[in-house]
Amino acid sequence: MLRLALIFGGRSAEHEISLASARFVAGALDPDKYEVVPVGLSREGRWLRPRDLQAALHDGLESTPCDVVDLAVDPARPGLRSGDDLLPVDVAFPILHGTFGEDGTIQGLLECAGLAYAGAGVAASAVGMDKELMKAVFASAGLPQVEYLVLRGEGCTGASAVGAVEGRLDYPVFVKPCNLGSSVGMTKAHDRGELGPALELAARYDRKVIVEAAVDARELECAVLGNDEPRASVPGEVVPGNEFYDYEAKYTDGMMTFTIPAALEPARTREVRDLAVRAFAAIDCAGYARCDFFVERATGHIIVNEINTIPGMTAMSAFPRLWEATGVGNRELVDEIVALGLQRHAVRQDLLTTH
Repeated sequence: MLRLALIFGGRSAEHEISLASARFVAGALDPDKYEVVPVGLSREGRWLRPRDLQAALHDGLESTPCDVVDLAVDPARPGLRSGDDLLPVDVAFPILHGTFGEDGTIQGLLECAGLAYAGAGVAASAVGMDKELMKAVFASAGLPQVEYLVLRGEGCTGASAVGAVEGRLDYPVFVKPCNLGSSVGMTKAHDRGELGPALELAARYDRKVIVEAAVDARELECAVLGNDEPRASVPGEVVPGNEFYDYEAKYTDGMMTFTIPAALEPARTREVRDLAVRAFAAIDCAGYARCDFFVERATGHIIVNEINTIPGMTAMSAFPRLWEATGVGNRELVDEIVALGLQRHAVRQDLLTTH
């Protein structure tokens, strides 16, 4: 039996979403295969071991009795430390969304600790999280994208920022923090009056703001599994209840319709799946991810929007639903994600560190 540290919560605006995703993963882990060790990261970044996993996931860490733990950064004895006691761990499953979880930071810590973990490595996580870096890598790989502009620091807001956007893009535009997901801090600005507040909102979450051209398009999502030989699920189509696929539409029951498989011609379906695998490979991703696309209504042209290296795994989330429609059930899906993490770790362990 594998001892698996399920890591959730975190110092992110997506803290609550992480709890919901962890509920799904915890429910899908086979109790005959895994001894689950819950590790909750508080909003302040403290490492806590809840005494009751389900209570922590439903009521929050702050409402649940917890013991303070830390990660033993010792490749010879990877595990969790509480005082003088060490609990060895075989593999970690970080289900953390947003900053300090999906951006390569915890992946780097787990690498230093010599602990196998599920999902993408340090570089792929960092690139996938930072929309500016992600788009640069996608461009290098020849993947089709929308026009965009990145603003930095004090240049994210004010008249100069508005002028920079209007000099490059036509309204409407999408304004987002560069390093956040789940549509947190995102606004669709239809004119100058909406652009200023949109920039100010996004700048509250990140020192970089990305502004993207809006396209009249259908929204598709496609899931990917694998390491060096990834494969893609059938694509699905998102039809949000709001004007666009915002936070409310993503996480409020009944606020969006998700059609699986998406109504596409076979050639278009193959193209989406191929682009998903190419995007996954472009950032050197591993384990699992979800790729999002636009299909322009007027032309049928397929555009890569983004990749999510720790996609949402809630009951409403696309990732598990896409794989279920492709023939991979929830328990099998989580098993494969863990196995891919162990496989990647074993390969890295065989690499030389001396000469």
